[in-house]
Amino acid sequence: MSQYDVVVIGAGPGGYVAAIRAAQLGFKTACVDAGVNKAGDAPALGGTCLNVGCIPSKALLQSSEHVHAALHDFGAHGITVSAVHFDAAKMIERKDQIVTKLTGGIKFLFQKNKVDSLFGRGSFVGKNGDFWQIQVDNKGEKSTIEAKHIIVATGSSPRQLPALVDIDNEIVLDNEGALNLTSVPAKLGVIGSGVIGLEMGSVWKRVGSEVTILEAAPTFMAAADQQIAKEAFKYFTKEQGLDIKLGVKIKQINRAKNSVTVEYEVNGESFSDTYDKLIIAIGRVPNTDGLNAEGVGLNKDERGFIVVDEDCRTNLPNVWAIGDVVRGPMLAHKASDEGVAVAERIAGQKPHLDFNCIPWVIYTDPEIAWVGQTEEQLQAAGIEYKKGTSGFGANGRALGMGKAKGTVKILSCAKTDRVLGVHMIGPMVSELVAEAVMAMEFKASSEDIARIVHAHPSLSEVVHEAALAVDKRALHG
Repeated sequence: MSQYDVVVIGAGPGGYVAAIRAAQLGFKTACVDAGVNKAGDAPALGGTCLNVGCIPSKALLQSSEHVHAALHDFGAHGITVSAVHFDAAKMIERKDQIVTKLTGGIKFLFQKNKVDSLFGRGSFVGKNGDFWQIQVDNKGEKSTIEAKHIIVATGSSPRQLPALVDIDNEIVLDNEGALNLTSVPAKLGVIGSGVIGLEMGSVWKRVGSEVTILEAAPTFMAAADQQIAKEAFKYFTKEQGLDIKLGVKIKQINRAKNSVTVEYEVNGESFSDTYDKLIIAIGRVPNTDGLNAEGVGLNKDERGFIVVDEDCRTNLPNVWAIGDVVRGPMLAHKASDEGVAVAERIAGQKPHLDFNCIPWVIYTDPEIAWVGQTEEQLQAAGIEYKKGTSGFGANGRALGMGKAKGTVKILSCAKTDRVLGVHMIGPMVSELVAEAVMAMEFKASSEDIARIVHAHPSLSEVVHEAALAVDKRALHG
C-alpha cells in the first residue's frame, strides 16, 4: 500500500495547485482525480474550470467578440468586410484545443514537481494509526492508499431542476452543454442571470441567437454594486438586445424532440416561450457525495458543504477542505489560494487569505469586476464612506479601442480614506481590478492610488481618476 504525506482529492484549480505546492514544500504527494476528456477516453486534469468552465467559456467569448466586431465595428476603423462567415463548429474546435493544451500542462507540472497523479474517484475508508486511508476507484478497479494529511478539493456541479426538467445536454443544457453547441440556436433560453447565464447568453447572442434570460430574483446582479449593475443592465438589454426578465417564477418546462417550452409568471402575468435550446444556470452545488464523509464522521452542513474553520481545517484531524466544497465564493482563484495556504499550513507556515480582497469578474462585454464591499453593504452596516467615480467615455485608450463605455467607482472610509471597495464595468476591467486588490491587501487609501503615476494613455487612468474624484479633485471629469 502506497503511503504519502499529503493526498489531494480532486485536480481542479484548488486541488492541483494544492498538490504542487505541497510537493514544492517537500511532502510526498498524490492527487486523485476522476476527470476525463471531452471524448471520455482519457483522463483530464483541471476540473470544471479548465475542462467545462472558466477557460473554455473565455475562449468562446473571445471568438464571439471577433464575430461581433467584424459584423458591427470594423467599419468605424475603415475596414470593409464583404462577407462574414461564422463556423460554430470551428469555434468549438479552437476552444477544445485550448482546453487540451492546458489540461496537458497540469500533467507536465505534476511530473515536474513529482506529484503522483492517480486516476479514479477518491473516498475515505478510515484511519490506520496516524494515516488516513483513501480508496481510489478507477471504473471499478479499486486500490487503497494512505496519507497523513488529506485535502478535499472535489469542486462543484451545476444545480439541477429535477422537479421541472432533466438536463440532457442536447436540448436542455448545463454549462458543459452550452460550451459544446456546434450550431447557432435561433432562439436560446437561459434560466439564471449569474456569471454562467450572462456569459453564455452573451456568446450566443453575438453570433446570432435571439436570447431570453429568465431570472427569479427581482434585482439584477444583486451581489454587485447596484450602480454598476444598473449600468450593465442598460448595456445588455438596450444596446445588445438581451431580453432579461426579472422576478420570474418558472411554472413548467416541457421538452419536445427539437425544442423546449417554458411556462412562467412575471408579476402575476403568465407567459409561454419556446426555445431551440435552454441553458439551466441557477448556481452550483458542492461535490461531497461519494466521499464516505458520513462513514468517517466528516461534518457537512445542511447544504452539503464541508464544515471548516477559517484555516480550512475540518472536524477531523489532518483533514482539510478547500474551494467549492467549503464556505465562501465559488471562484477558481479562491480555491487555488486556499490550496496554497493549506499546503503551507501543513508545513507549519502561517499564510493569510482575506475573503474581502478576492476579486469577482464577469467576462461580458463590457466586463464587470469588483473587490471589497458595495455601496449597499456599507450603507446597511452604517459605515461612513466617500466615493469617487470616473468613466471610460473620455479615456483616450478606450476611445482608440472603440470600447469607451463603463465606469470605475472607488469607495473609501470617510475617516481614514482606506479603500473599502472598488467596482468597475468597462473594457479589460478583469485586468484593472488587480490594482484595486493590491491596494486593499496593503490597506491603501484612495489618496495612495491617486498619488501613483499611471501610464498615459492607458485604461488604468480611469482608476486613477476615480481615486482623485474621491476627494473631489478629478482632473479630467
